[in-house]
Amino acid sequence: MNNVQALPGAFPLHEDRNFLSESEWVIFKLLCKPIDAIADEDAEMLSAASGNQVSVQRCDELIRIVRIAQLPGLGDWIARLLAEAGFSDTDLRNRDAAELTGGVNTKAGYHICNEATTRALHALQMQWKGAAL
Repeated sequence: MNNVQALPGAFPLHEDRNFLSESEWVIFKLLCKPIDAIADEDAEMLSAASGNQVSVQRCDELIRIVRIAQLPGLGDWIARLLAEAGFSDTDLRNRDAAELTGGVNTKAGYHICNEATTRALHALQMQWKGAAL
């Protein structure tokens, strides 16, 4: 159960935003692949299924976005930023929250995530670890 919805001053970790381009949305719609279902896909096979219209690298990023967003308390918006910074759902469970938010800030070139965001992410990580016990 997530009780870290939105700490004051923190990036809204739970918020969703569209992360697909219109052409990607059309391609996946034509393939009858709901975006949530790609979490278990292989990036190379997904790219091939798209007729290579979506690159293997982008498919890998999309898969990571979906997997990260499936973690309780995280929405598509922060999932996209974390995936673009090169992180995976496994990284979210195992790496230090400050390293993760620092990676997002480095990739963006400015501070998207502040100390409150790092604390909120750390609190979520503790919840995930508690749920795994």
